[in-house]
Amino acid sequence: MARTRDMTTGSPMKHLILFTLPIIAGNAFQQLYSLVDSFVVGQVSVDALTAVASAGWLDWLVLSLAIGLAQGFAIQVAQSFGAGDYSELHRAVGQSLLLSVATVAVVELLAQATLWPVLVAMDMPQQTIRMTESYLRIIFAGLPLVMGFNLFSGFLRSVGNSTTPLVAMICAALTNTVMDVLFVLGLGWGVQGAALATLAGQGLSCIICVAVILRLPVMRLQRSDLRPDGRMCARLMKLGIPIAFQNLIISIGGLALQRVVNGFRYAFVAGFNAANRLVGLLELAGTSLGSAVGTFAGQNLGAGRIDRVKAGTRRAAQLSVLLGVMVAAAMILWGKPLLSLFLTDEDPVKVAETLAVAYEYLVVMSVGLPMLYLLFAYRTTLQGIGDTVIPMISGGVELVMRILCAVVLPCLMGEWGIYLSEIAAWIGAALLLMWGYYHRIHLLESHLPPLQKGSRG
Repeated sequence: MARTRDMTTGSPMKHLILFTLPIIAGNAFQQLYSLVDSFVVGQVSVDALTAVASAGWLDWLVLSLAIGLAQGFAIQVAQSFGAGDYSELHRAVGQSLLLSVATVAVVELLAQATLWPVLVAMDMPQQTIRMTESYLRIIFAGLPLVMGFNLFSGFLRSVGNSTTPLVAMICAALTNTVMDVLFVLGLGWGVQGAALATLAGQGLSCIICVAVILRLPVMRLQRSDLRPDGRMCARLMKLGIPIAFQNLIISIGGLALQRVVNGFRYAFVAGFNAANRLVGLLELAGTSLGSAVGTFAGQNLGAGRIDRVKAGTRRAAQLSVLLGVMVAAAMILWGKPLLSLFLTDEDPVKVAETLAVAYEYLVVMSVGLPMLYLLFAYRTTLQGIGDTVIPMISGGVELVMRILCAVVLPCLMGEWGIYLSEIAAWIGAALLLMWGYYHRIHLLESHLPPLQKGSRG
């Protein structure tokens, strides 16, 4: 479980597939957090499920700041590993730990202080707003665990270890499932119980990753690596801040869309939010492949192998389209039975109306998955080769497209305008990222000596 993988030699397609598969499995178990929460909470009532689902974008807004920084820090670790510069790798890991502690303290304070005013400003349904607040208070309290897992699993993936994060997520998902049943159905703690179960799983996943990192020679730090280093901190923040800001922008767009949705009939709000509980499942294969190609690109840039960066990105794009079509077909065929597992209420009419809306939205999102998966592949490749600015700008494109379409399209086509706003956001961002990738590769090739451009060994 403590092995590493050097991706600077060998078949790019083989590396991507072998590295992606454990990430897919790990992310699948991570999605069990959301799906098990939705299933168990959905057995309580549609209102309880709506309360948890309505928290989605606000939850992501806060947690994604920590996740974005962790992703940026991991880029430096991957590049140092690819270059064989372990002294630099150790400094990157040590300074990442220091920056993470400071980040968590600031974000935690701001999140807890502003939660209620934000929920009110979003016009959350009155019958669920207090449940949403209770759920998020506990989820935000677990921010150190979220930061820890993403930081430590990012370190491991940067040196080619995607197996340990998989094991960690399997254990965490099983823990979450047991705790969900105990806290929500057994003890009757409702949405608070679901949040506590999530924290229990996150804590365990953190511990497992740390235990393996401590056994890796390549991660063995000295005290000097934990002394503040302004140069390394600046480099890490230069990589991490744009990704965190990109996540923030995307989250703001999602919150704005949620605000528009909250103005529709309750059945539409409930159905929209129910479908969004499956977004992580829809994105799973794409985000996993993105993680793999980002690590691949980072290691090969560190080794000066631009030819391999290009080859890996081509293979990732091909896999993105194939996986997108496969997942879309599965969701269209089996999405309705899956959604129905989460919806229980004393009023069968409410359940039927909510299910109809949820399935419509799920089908529309599924059709757009190939473009979304391409978005992930090109975004993480750019981040892997050190360009976090274009991906950040792509987040702005998503924000503008999502809000603009959510405001304009419903005037022309009603509720379907809300569905299509998500697809429009993906298309706009993906086109920018594709252009950004080819532009960045051209710049890198023009500044590298011929030996580093061509294929070697």
